[in-house]
Amino acid sequence: MTPLERLAAYGAGAPVDRLPCVPIVGNTAARVIGVKVGDFRGNGALIAEAQVAAYRLFGYDIIRIFTDLYTQAEAMGAKVTYPEDETAFLAAPAIDDLGDIDRLRPADPYRDGYLPQHLEAMRRAVDQVGNEVAVTGAVTCPFTNASFLVGADKLVRLMMRAPEKVHHLCELSLQTNIAYAGAIIDAGCTPSLTDAMSSMSVISPRQFREFSFPYLERLIDYIHGRGTSVTLHICGKTAGIWEAMVEAGADCLSIDNDADLGEARLAVGDRVRLMGNVHPSEVMLQGIPDAVGRATLSCLAQAKDSPKGFIVASGCSLPTETPFANIHAMLDTVRAAGWPARTLPLP
Repeated sequence: MTPLERLAAYGAGAPVDRLPCVPIVGNTAARVIGVKVGDFRGNGALIAEAQVAAYRLFGYDIIRIFTDLYTQAEAMGAKVTYPEDETAFLAAPAIDDLGDIDRLRPADPYRDGYLPQHLEAMRRAVDQVGNEVAVTGAVTCPFTNASFLVGADKLVRLMMRAPEKVHHLCELSLQTNIAYAGAIIDAGCTPSLTDAMSSMSVISPRQFREFSFPYLERLIDYIHGRGTSVTLHICGKTAGIWEAMVEAGADCLSIDNDADLGEARLAVGDRVRLMGNVHPSEVMLQGIPDAVGRATLSCLAQAKDSPKGFIVASGCSLPTETPFANIHAMLDTVRAAGWPARTLPLP
């Protein structure tokens, strides 16, 4: 089966050869074609080439066009540093002085920063393999993007001292998100939402409800209105906000390795598809193929029969230097388990 056939059949409850599997390949794709991560900067054709090559090498079920979390914030004025061969990082927020907040404007995805090049990568990937595999484009959600506009520490302080400014930043970020999500859909892709700063490892469930949830809900409503489903990933500990994530409208929750996949199945598996959660660093990067196999089987044991479905995946994006053998091991384990997923002896 092609990935598109597999996902469609699985969603319809029809027979499939195996569960969908998505080791979340980001900048590891650079290693597949032998280029440096920094070469991706502003080069949509190269991003597409790498991601398509990685898909063809490993045979996973969803391509995700992603290089770093900062593309939208950079398009709104944040300063991003691009090392020669490492993932980009935030060098400076868009503004240092809150007096400049009214100068911020939503980004135009067809003009600002490197958003046009990421859209080019999506279009190229769809042109090359869109008839067999879904292509998604990463969207950094409103609250997290807002943290890149003023700095994470300052945003946390503003939640207590000037909540109206946080809402203003989230509203600006939402408008950028909606414009970019619309452009992703117009490119023939599906927006994939990531919201690192909304984690319980950073803010409380109450703060999530006040500052992140309203904007997430509106973003998801927009994407649903365009006829597209939504996968939502929030890093770190999320058990206290699973109900809210479902309430916001997510169709699939990508569960980080810091959360318990089995608990998620019991808590919300009857209402939303789950995805996860092999540890991307301790297992996928640092482990050996046998360890990857064991971790993958553990995920299967916890969630293979989740009522709304399950996608085997890494808990977050894979580190750049993840060994190819470990990515193959995850796919090979899922293939060997088949469907209905069998209990296999531990490697």
